[in-house]
Amino acid sequence: MFADLDPKSAVPLYEQIAVRLKTAVATGELRAGEALPSVRQLAGKLRINPATVVQAYRALEDEGFVEMRQGAGSFVKAVQNEAKSRERAAQARRLIRLLLADAARLGLTQQELRGALRHELEGGSP
Repeated sequence: MFADLDPKSAVPLYEQIAVRLKTAVATGELRAGEALPSVRQLAGKLRINPATVVQAYRALEDEGFVEMRQGAGSFVKAVQNEAKSRERAAQARRLIRLLLADAARLGLTQQELRGALRHELEGGSP
């Protein structure tokens, strides 16, 4: 889930963590009531400052994805389908922005990009 965190990115680490967890909730990878790794566990695994994980968890709590219980840990909240759909749509837009940036670096035209996308969506072979 956290394999592609980029400490050199302009996006802060806490935000990258929060986005990964929101996506996991939106896709059903993490379910309501499921415990998140403890702050210490996740910080140790990612080799980052525990304050960064706390910041991510607090951001998720503010957005209604996580409930932090003093002394018990952090747990996934039951999220309405509408919120899950909004998060999936946000992730789709993020992917498109990345694709467009890569396409621009390669000098691809909109027509070439549309053709490639259409080909892939239709299950075309290489």
